[in-house]
Amino acid sequence: MIDLSTSYMGLKLKNPLVIGASNIVSDLNDMVKLEEAGAAAVVYKSLFEEQIQLEAHQLDEEMEAYEGWDAEHETMFPTVEHAGPRAHLLKLKKAKQTLSIPVIGSINCVNNDKWAEFAMGVADTGVDALELNFYANIIDADKTGEDIVKEQLDTLAAVNEVVKIPVAVKLSPFYTNTLSVVTRMDKAGADGFVLFNKLFQPDIEVSREEHHYPYNFSHPNDGRLPLRFAGLLYDQIKADIISSSGVFDGNDVVKMLLAGSNAVQVVSAIYKKGMSHIETMLQELTSWMISKEYEKLDDFRGKLSKAHMTDPFAYKRAQYVDILMKTEIFMKYHPKGDEELY
Repeated sequence: MIDLSTSYMGLKLKNPLVIGASNIVSDLNDMVKLEEAGAAAVVYKSLFEEQIQLEAHQLDEEMEAYEGWDAEHETMFPTVEHAGPRAHLLKLKKAKQTLSIPVIGSINCVNNDKWAEFAMGVADTGVDALELNFYANIIDADKTGEDIVKEQLDTLAAVNEVVKIPVAVKLSPFYTNTLSVVTRMDKAGADGFVLFNKLFQPDIEVSREEHHYPYNFSHPNDGRLPLRFAGLLYDQIKADIISSSGVFDGNDVVKMLLAGSNAVQVVSAIYKKGMSHIETMLQELTSWMISKEYEKLDDFRGKLSKAHMTDPFAYKRAQYVDILMKTEIFMKYHPKGDEELY
């Protein structure tokens, strides 16, 4: 009997497929369908402080539109204040009450003092865990890398002081030394790491000479980066690892587990192939395990991590350089050149 169950931040999951934060998990009916399709947990759409600020500003503008016209217009509308994050939290609470699988909240703030406040609000909904979406969109050249890391470590500490549920950190790969950052956050009390965040990437429409903002779907090759870091971090930190980006089929799930991930997050695959694809991915994972005579995920988790590899160069640049130096062999298997490696 094949056992697909796993554990992530102390949460018992029936399988390693977690639906990542996105618009897919903002509608309760869709979340129910995701659970029915086989999803083991969902990360609810992130609560962005910037969105709350924008909505409050828009409301203020609407309420001020008639100011100064005359006495009648001054009293036409009652005094109204923006509800802040309450609408989001009510929906999140309803999702937790409806679903039987774990529900994980997610927050992203721009002001340091808001992280703990938002974290308490999310925790009060009854969710099983919290994900800190450390999405630092840096446009200030004077802010150093250490400044950013220090702020995030302080945020993690502040959140851990006010919530009792497990806390995961969703990171960008763009640190000077990502392994060092993860290790420091692990020691600071992170219960899990999501590798990696999809960052804001505007595009330019040249015919109109305007910015536009297409969906930033991942691609299969995007999985190589979280796979590498999962392999490097396995058995080196206390926290659990969940890989995100580039997970499109059962084989991708197998790769991440072999590297050392506890579970995976999927989003783009569901957008592109529909909710029923969850069942397909699980069938592919099960078939592979049967073919290899594995009964449970722990039988092979981390098998190809750095901690368990006998090849000292498997995770080092020397392996890549060695391939490039053997030009004849390289061109035989990669006739299109170096770009096939990316």
